[in-house]
Amino acid sequence: MLMELIRARERGIIIGSLPPGPLNRISDVPGVKVGHCTLAEGDIQTGVTVILPPPENPFIEKLPAAAYVQNGFGKTLGLIQIDELGTLETPIALCGTLNVGRVHDALVSYMVRLCARDGIHLTSVNPVVGECNDGFLSDIQARPCGEAELLAAIAGAEADFPLGSVGAGRGTSCHSLKGGIGSASRQLELDGEAYTVGVLVQTNHGRLADLRLPDGRKPEADFIRLHDGEAPDKGSCMMVLATDAPLSDRQLRRVIRRMPVGLIRLGSYIGHGSGEICIGFSTANPISLRDSRDILPVQQLNEKKIDLFFRAAAEAAEEAVLDSMLCAGPVTGWQGHHKDSLSEIFG
Repeated sequence: MLMELIRARERGIIIGSLPPGPLNRISDVPGVKVGHCTLAEGDIQTGVTVILPPPENPFIEKLPAAAYVQNGFGKTLGLIQIDELGTLETPIALCGTLNVGRVHDALVSYMVRLCARDGIHLTSVNPVVGECNDGFLSDIQARPCGEAELLAAIAGAEADFPLGSVGAGRGTSCHSLKGGIGSASRQLELDGEAYTVGVLVQTNHGRLADLRLPDGRKPEADFIRLHDGEAPDKGSCMMVLATDAPLSDRQLRRVIRRMPVGLIRLGSYIGHGSGEICIGFSTANPISLRDSRDILPVQQLNEKKIDLFFRAAAEAAEEAVLDSMLCAGPVTGWQGHHKDSLSEIFG
């Protein structure tokens, strides 16, 4: 039977109270694009996903950024400098666990070329690379993702990007079913102006026995037994948030800490073997490398309104995780291992 991979909202499952953006993706934040390179042949079921911030060269126009580690069972690179300086200066790349080093090196090469084009002799750069372990469905030791795959993902980046079993989500599992790449957005109004909060997730976490859908449904006992739903909660979830609202790096860190609420509402308890890692950036208040002023003027959200962003982050993360599963078709990969799609539950 051919399954229809339909997003939650198109199924009538409405999460939260805030409205989504036109694409209901992280790319509803103006200028943000996402690209995938998907490797899907036999034992290789993996890929790279890249989130591109709007400055063509983010090293020249650094964006306010923050990171938060809910559970540190992960191999992410680049978070220490984000914590220290509060800025993002490269695209954000996602991949499989053992590919982090190769993708990091590829991102260095990309930034060296980009800066050379712009007349900058690059001597230091902070690439940001996140990961999930896709070793159940893909031969993780093969490490097939490198510079060619990163560049393909960047070249294919667009606003209306696919979800599900693509890119870095090709080989991931979620709640003992097929996981993948999910995304959602929420729109807010402040002082009469519209702002957007967008979230992208790479899902590889959770137990089927714990899964609770927003409409109250949960898998039946026979379905749980069939899909090894008592397996431990492990595997990780990468969460990336973007906004065009003028949030400081401190405010961004407060907001991104609410993204795991979306995972919890679907049943995850963030187990020992699952690394839940959050990254966020704002496209407002870019810091130009070429600005010679001693004092820089900035706008900043009135903290009395930050609850709106907490809600937007939680709602968008919950919907993104659900869509990562609903849009992920079944995959058979390494040693014949197989993961079915959540869409089977819906018939």
